[in-house]
Amino acid sequence: KKPYVIVQATGNALTKAVTAAEVIKRRFKGLHQITELKTVEIVDEYEPIEEGLDKVTDTRNVSVIEIKLSKEELDSSNKGYQPPLRTCHVAADEVAAPEKAAAKERVVAVGLRKAKAAAREKASPRERRAKGLASLPENLAKVAKAKERVPRESMKMTLPPRAREKAR
Repeated sequence: KKPYVIVQATGNALTKAVTAAEVIKRRFKGLHQITELKTVEIVDEYEPIEEGLDKVTDTRNVSVIEIKLSKEELDSSNKGYQPPLRTCHVAADEVAAPEKAAAKERVVAVGLRKAKAAAREKASPRERRAKGLASLPENLAKVAKAKERVPRESMKMTLPPRAREKAR
């Protein structure tokens, strides 16, 4: 067993390394951290395709992050030192147990809602009406029947007498 872990990344993976380190810190309690930023010089050498040409070299500097996570105490005078998180911020198994129970209760509640909805659909139209749980198609049918009962003439808008005089 090693007393520490080093997360190292370059270029576009810098943010992923930081995210990974933060996830690890929140999963395991008591981790000390030292972060170092560096640059590394990378030299690319290209061979010529045709004979008689010189080799081409390309030198570039790449940023590197190195995050050391340790259960043992690290040098707290180091610039990049971060002390361990408080236990209230760490989701260890014994800490996460109440959260898991709450999540399980939410799943059960959703299951009950779905079961009640299924029971509503299986109930007869008379039972649904008695409970005030008419389905949408039934409600639309009621509205259509009500429109049929009302004479068309009474549905037309009539203007008040003064407005009729002005319209003439």
